[in-house]
Amino acid sequence: MSSNDVIGLSVDAGLATITLSRAGASNALDRAVKEQLLAAVAKVAGDDSVRALLVTAEGKNFCVGQDLAEHVAGLEADPAHAMDTVAEHYNPLLRALAGVRVPVVVAINGACVGAGLGIALAGDIRITGEGAKFATAFTGIALAGDSGLSHTLVEALGASRATGLMMLGDRFTAAQALDWGLVHRVVPDAELGDASAALARQLADGPTAAYTQVKSLVSAASTGLSEALEREREAAEALGQSKDHRSAVDAFLAKTAPTFEGH
Repeated sequence: MSSNDVIGLSVDAGLATITLSRAGASNALDRAVKEQLLAAVAKVAGDDSVRALLVTAEGKNFCVGQDLAEHVAGLEADPAHAMDTVAEHYNPLLRALAGVRVPVVVAINGACVGAGLGIALAGDIRITGEGAKFATAFTGIALAGDSGLSHTLVEALGASRATGLMMLGDRFTAAQALDWGLVHRVVPDAELGDASAALARQLADGPTAAYTQVKSLVSAASTGLSEALEREREAAEALGQSKDHRSAVDAFLAKTAPTFEGH
């Protein structure tokens, strides 16, 4: 990796590993992260030697979602286009990650929030440290959601629980995520690196063609991601220009409580 890289990519005997490496910012998704992550996923998808993909992260947190400081700069510069990142970055990224033909393992440590949760749920198998914490977080800044959560959460949890998590922004633990079926395995935090690598290696050494067919069969049983992504883009564009969203983002950065006026 060069000094400007915030995403790492390596391939070892059929196992590709993509690493979020903006640890100092809790792997918040600024433009560089989003663009490099999409490029890395596209490179993996085009590499016929890859038989499994592991997505992991450096630092204490997997990903805290959109970089809000960058987002505020966009709101100040051009409010009408501040949410263009949904169509330009998030939707292509989620489609690309969901479309990887080989098994995708996501190793989750620490906070997994907002679009970070969307990225995690786009994988096939999730393994998490016992100290991981999750939340949707969008309504806290007067947005509805993006990164496919209106599809993946409903598919995984049902409409009632998904709606509650998206509206109320409730935080939930690794144990709850396991109980609800959002993750496949929970391990001690110190063992996450080794355990996720071993799981991904097992898949890379396994029957790739069979795994690809499993992915195809599971995907066919659940349609609507593209439609959900498009609806989320429309909602983001509308809400991104609202007074509630701007005041909530400002309050978040100022570490004060937001006041919502409903517009």
